[in-house]
Amino acid sequence: MTPPPDSAAETAAPPTVPAFDLKAQWAEVREETLAEVTRVLDAQACVNGPDIAQLEQEVAAYCGVGHGVGVTSGTDAILVALQALGIECGQKVVTTPFTFFATVGSPWRVGVLPVFVDIDPETMNLDASRIDNALADDSVAAIMPVHLFGRAADMTAIAEIAQRKSLRVIEDAAQAIGAKHRGQRVGSFGDATAVSFYPTKNLGGAGDGGMALFKDEAVAERARRVRNHGTEQRYYHKEVGGNFRLDTLQAAYLRVKLRKLEGYHAKRRAHAAYYAEALGDLDGLILPMGDAEGDFGVVNQYTVRTRDPKHRDPLREHLSSANVGTAIYYPLCLHLQECFASLGHKPGDFPESEKASASCLSLPIFPELTEAQREHVAASVRSYFA
Repeated sequence: MTPPPDSAAETAAPPTVPAFDLKAQWAEVREETLAEVTRVLDAQACVNGPDIAQLEQEVAAYCGVGHGVGVTSGTDAILVALQALGIECGQKVVTTPFTFFATVGSPWRVGVLPVFVDIDPETMNLDASRIDNALADDSVAAIMPVHLFGRAADMTAIAEIAQRKSLRVIEDAAQAIGAKHRGQRVGSFGDATAVSFYPTKNLGGAGDGGMALFKDEAVAERARRVRNHGTEQRYYHKEVGGNFRLDTLQAAYLRVKLRKLEGYHAKRRAHAAYYAEALGDLDGLILPMGDAEGDFGVVNQYTVRTRDPKHRDPLREHLSSANVGTAIYYPLCLHLQECFASLGHKPGDFPESEKASASCLSLPIFPELTEAQREHVAASVRSYFA
């Protein structure tokens, strides 16, 4: 018997939900971006073109800081910031072991070693209450908090410690452009800030890119030298830098998307609010905490935790079978990475970070997520715990 026409919708396959959908966002900005890219190519202003300085001014103003220096990646933004601030081989930075590799990899490349401090289990950011205990080593020169998953770290407490101990602060805001702590945007607290324009970020480019932000004009000028082989006048080098220049084509693309960034934030926050309501009663799942008063999270990732870590990987497999993409940030803490074995750390040294690495799973949260897609994500998560 032929089914009635309206039954087809009832038996339609559920939507596929990728972890990221960059094509959906590109479709929205395609025509505007192609016009801007064509303008740059027609002018052949592909290296150090005017869009670089314009983007630097616009991002710095958006973040509430004086100066921006466009660079090749968020990784290199950290590297440039360290050199511009004069943090050198043999000195150390206090940071978290639960973060992307670049937070520690960039300092390591120039001989600046990490002093790890465990995370706050609720925010998964650096636990400011533990920092003082890490400052016995007088070679510590800076604190590097990470605004993980788009949530601001406790910059009030961190800034107080840094001022009391005469330390620099370098914010790793790779995942958090636009986030706020007590009404103030990240990037405007520290002496320097690293921002990433990797395609999956809230402000994502068409490849690698980043920016270092600075309060002090002289430090920013040094950063501009560092990104261009240590030179201000061609072929005359004041110091040894590198080729860390942001491409003009990337800057033109990012300027288009910067104008839409608040809308991207709003959509991500709306998806997060939906998940919080749809999944909030599941005993087996720990959801991200909401914003504290005056804070504003930009939800670069919507990262849940299974209350029992043994359920994280089976949950991921269950979601995959339902055509729901997920991501794991970060399956092995930095203090346990093979390349940092010389630091002498062992399992159990930073228990909260290790618990997070074993239990975290990030659900799709890209701005273009449809109502049907997010409903399918929530229903698939619920069916695992049923």
